[in-house]
Order: sequence, then C-alpha cells, then structure tokens
Amino acid sequence: MENSFVIQELVKQIDRLGKEVIWPAAIEADEEEKFDRKLFSQLGEIGLLGMVGAEEYGGSNLNYSDYVSVLERLAYYSLPYAVTASVSIMVQKMIEDAGSEAQKKQYLEKLISGEMIGSFALSESHSGSDAAALKTTAKKVSGGFELQGSKMWITSGGLSGVYVVMARTGEKEISAFLVPDGAPGFTLGKKEKKMGWKLSPTRELIFQNCFVSETQLLGKVGEGFKLALSALNKGRVTIGAVAVGLSQMALDLSLAFSKERKQFNTLLNQFQGIQFMLADMATETYAARALVMQAAQALGNPQSSLSQKNASALTALCSMAKLKATDVGMQVTTDAVQIHGGVGYTSEYHVERLMRDAKALQIVEGTNQIQRMVIARNL
Repeated sequence: MENSFVIQELVKQIDRLGKEVIWPAAIEADEEEKFDRKLFSQLGEIGLLGMVGAEEYGGSNLNYSDYVSVLERLAYYSLPYAVTASVSIMVQKMIEDAGSEAQKKQYLEKLISGEMIGSFALSESHSGSDAAALKTTAKKVSGGFELQGSKMWITSGGLSGVYVVMARTGEKEISAFLVPDGAPGFTLGKKEKKMGWKLSPTRELIFQNCFVSETQLLGKVGEGFKLALSALNKGRVTIGAVAVGLSQMALDLSLAFSKERKQFNTLLNQFQGIQFMLADMATETYAARALVMQAAQALGNPQSSLSQKNASALTALCSMAKLKATDVGMQVTTDAVQIHGGVGYTSEYHVERLMRDAKALQIVEGTNQIQRMVIARNL
C-alpha cells in the first residue's frame, strides 16, 4: 500500500510538470534543441531518479515494474527527458551493483538527486551492433589506466558528470571505467544533428592519453562486457517503457483530433477506416505495455524461475519487450500522422515530432534486428 501511494504521488507530480512545463514548451524545445537542467533536477527532487536506487543514498528501492510505469508516464510528455533519465538511472544501477563503496559515495547521491547525469559509452563508429568489436583501449600505467580511442552516439554527451566507458584491457578483455567530466585527455567531439530527440544532446567522446586512476575501474578487470550486457537487459526494458508512453500520447492526440475534425461533413471518428486504425493503435499499445511490464517484473524478481534458471530466457524476454514496444511506437506514431492528414506533417502539430522521436527507439540499446537475433538464439 505504501509503495502504491508513492507511485500515485510520483505520477501526479509528473502530470503536473508535464502539463504545466514540459508539454507547452515541447515544440520550442525541439526546434531550439534546448535541454532544461533545472527541469531534470526537479525529476530528482520528486523522487523519479531514485526510484530503484539504494535508500542509503537517497533512493526509494522500489521494484522495476513500478519504475517502468512511472517512466512511461514521463515519456508520455517527453521522450527525450525520459530517455535521459533512463540512461542515467542505468549508470546509477551499474555503480550500485558493481562499484566500490568509495565510488558509490562519490556518485550515487548526485545521480539520484539529479544534480548529476550519467552516460553509458559502449558504441563506436565501427562497432554499433557488434559492440564486442570495440577498439578503445585502456593501457595499464602507474596508478591507473590510460584510455585511447573514441565513442559515438553517446546520449547526454556534454551534459553528464560521469561516463561509464567500455575499453579493451586485453585482446579478449573488456573493462568498465568511470570517467568524470573534465578528466585530463577527455574531450567532447561533434554534437550530432539528429532526426529526433533534439533536446537531448548526442555526442562523440574522444580519449587521448586520458588517465583514470585505479579507483575509477568499475568492478574488476575483464568484467566490463558482462556488466554492459546486464545493464542492457534493464536498458531494453526501460526503452520499451518509454516507447509505450510515446505510443499512448500519439493515440490520445489522434483520438482527440478525430473527434474534432470533419470531412464530408462527418467527424473523422465516424469513418470505419479511422475507427479500425484507432482500434489497432490502442490494442498494440496495450499489448506492448503488458509485455514490458512482464519483463520488468521478471527483472525485478531475482527469485523468479526466469532469473534463476535461465538467464538467456530472461534476456530474450527483455529483447521481446524492447522489440515489440519500439516497433509499436513507430507504427502508432506513423498512423497518428496519417490520421491527422496534411496538418500532421507540419510542426504546428505534435505528431510529426513523435514520429521522428520514435525512429531512434528501434535503433538504440541494440537494433531491433539484434533483438530478433537474441530471441532466435534463445528459441
């Protein structure tokens, strides 16, 4: 009952921020690529960024199913802010699960409060889907490691205070490092010009003789790829959740438009063709939500049969949730533009932005072709 009350209050706070601040400024923020750090800090103040965090660092230690339901609501108003939050929370959980006490004290409270944003740096220009082929190296030197290489398409690049960077410490060995913003030898590359997610910056990270101390190694040497795969399970479920929030907004906008717009002196929602489109949009959104929730419940319950007996089945379920929800997001937003007709293709209406935002969801956290490979291997 107590958790239920906390979730209800969180949703109320998100609805307040969404209706009063986020949604009214959405078109302008997209056009000007304007990320509001104060607003992000407010997400920490209301408790969203610490939902699954440890209580001793200011978190609420709630379960993943509660977390994804609240994250979905944030994505309903803004997919880019929800993605920024989900990636930062993923970094937070990696530090909580694998970090030393000193690392936890250094970063967790700031990440949970929203004072700091975290980024996950795995992809490179030539190793996106084939992440294991990364070439960034971490050479052992006196007192720590020296990073050489670059990372591409990093969410919140330039905003974050800490980056979890995957680097090769041996021919077949990948390790994870916590690289703080401003570390010597660490610079930001170009800011990507993107189709969507415009208010959330995506940047290249460049490491040239970048020194990180031994204390910034996350986990043990050689554990990096294992940590990354575990984090990606959670990341895929949260990306599924934000896709559901996006789909729900596209559906609601389309339904409202169909009740107001007339053609041939008849409301759009009286045409069977439109009714069938709306019915499919609603059904697919509902189905995606159910699959995301099932995956979140399995992730949050270490005692479940999936978690205990068959790690590959759990990974496949997370991939299914991401695959289904993001494909639905693309289809539902495309249909929303179609229902709006000509005005749906203009920036005056929100649906064209939702459609642009949806496309990236089929690519991030492993493309949907990779998700199908993961699912097929489990089968």
